[in-house]
Amino acid sequence: MTLELPDLTPGQFNLVYNMFSFTIATMFAAFVYFVLAQKNLAPKYRVSMMVSALVVLIAGYHYFRIFGSWDAAYALEGGQYVFQDDQPFNDAYRYVDWLLTVPLLVVELVLVLGLPKGESGSLMARLGFAAALMIILGYPGEVSGDASLMGERGLWGFISTIPFVYILYVLFTELSSTIQRQSGRVAKLLSNARLLLLATWGFYPIAYMIPMFSAGYPTETPGAVVALQVGYTICDVLAKAGYGVLIYAIAKAKSEEEGFVVDEMVKPASAEA
Repeated sequence: MTLELPDLTPGQFNLVYNMFSFTIATMFAAFVYFVLAQKNLAPKYRVSMMVSALVVLIAGYHYFRIFGSWDAAYALEGGQYVFQDDQPFNDAYRYVDWLLTVPLLVVELVLVLGLPKGESGSLMARLGFAAALMIILGYPGEVSGDASLMGERGLWGFISTIPFVYILYVLFTELSSTIQRQSGRVAKLLSNARLLLLATWGFYPIAYMIPMFSAGYPTETPGAVVALQVGYTICDVLAKAGYGVLIYAIAKAKSEEEGFVVDEMVKPASAEA
């Protein structure tokens, strides 16, 4: 998906540019943290942490490509950042990233619950499929030239909401009994993880709708373009790096409750001869 974007002021261009740069740094830093932190967990919960590391690694790579495409799409001319017609902004990287990472986010949550193998496999398959379907169905509206509420963007946005509602139904009904069986500390962390998914994933439809209320999007509304890119970026940081930190906290708490010795510090070797 390549976009022909409007010219931007230096402030508008740099806001998006800096947000992309911040996100790249955050994702790769989170990857290093998650890889190292998994050693502090009981073996049965380390897979969930490695999935978290995979999510931010994939996201970091795609944001690196988005960052490069954004930088190449503009040139500073006469105090304005002018869009270069021969270098359209490739926003398809974002949807490729979501197609890979969004199903993995629900997998993280199921893995850290420590459910029986048969039960967890079925749950991961259903949620993963619904998450991928949500992204696939939203893409035609994103690339459509008709950004009106009652046009193609609005239609595909509505259809893609159906699997999103199903995911929320599973998270807040089927998993409620499982969460209630956890200790108070773990149950609270799991509830926070669900709420974070709801808050961040719920913002994606809002960002998706921005063009529907911006006449002439994207060529005549630089503010809408900036808001869309910044909104998506903030959600990605919270839904991937922030969510991964919560998954680690859940896994750490469950490891401690099950008797695994969690050692946050690597102790120096003894100086004794």
